[in-house]
Amino acid sequence: MKAKLLALVALCGLTVTLSAAEVNTLTKAETTAGWHLLFDGKSLAGWQANEQPQVFTVADGAIVVKGPRSHLFYTGPVANHDFKNFELSIDVMTRPKANSGVYFHTERQPDGWPAKGYEVQVNNSHTDPKRTAGLYGIKDNFDAVAKDDVWFTLIIRVEGRRISTSVDGKVITDFTEPEGWTPPANFAGRKLAHGTLAIQGHDPASEIRYRNIKVRLLP
Repeated sequence: MKAKLLALVALCGLTVTLSAAEVNTLTKAETTAGWHLLFDGKSLAGWQANEQPQVFTVADGAIVVKGPRSHLFYTGPVANHDFKNFELSIDVMTRPKANSGVYFHTERQPDGWPAKGYEVQVNNSHTDPKRTAGLYGIKDNFDAVAKDDVWFTLIIRVEGRRISTSVDGKVITDFTEPEGWTPPANFAGRKLAHGTLAIQGHDPASEIRYRNIKVRLLP
């Protein structure tokens, strides 16, 4: 009945606001498949910001990112916040002209742009032409693959030397880090290794929301 109701509302062009309890949960099938929630929908428990903590708040079951440069690092218990091979799924909504990103294989630092790990871009209409789901500075995507003010699902998968990203089920980036990889000098830390995840606050004019943050560990 609930699925039919949602479908009917969607056909009517109406917007449904789901509660934190409805979106930030795992189904029995997901739990069986090895998925773990990283965000409870109510607090920033298991996450730690660096230079500007006020940039990150929680509202309507989502992490709201708005303010000057800052990064929110996962410090929770899943895999002792140290991931190597994994699949990460996040629901994202950008406001117009917003810029953000999701880092992986990174580590917490007190300030600045994370020096270690890769950044998956989150940007549908910012003046920076590098768009959502590209590997920033390494394999950029210049096509808009999602819209502002609409929730979309971003998936990041890392397995061995291969990194792939998708938006709402469509693969956007597929990159295999070469043996003996030497990244560009201005992104010297863009190397596969292991580490935590981080959400980026980019600038005061950007507002982004993240929810349904879940990870599945891969062999």
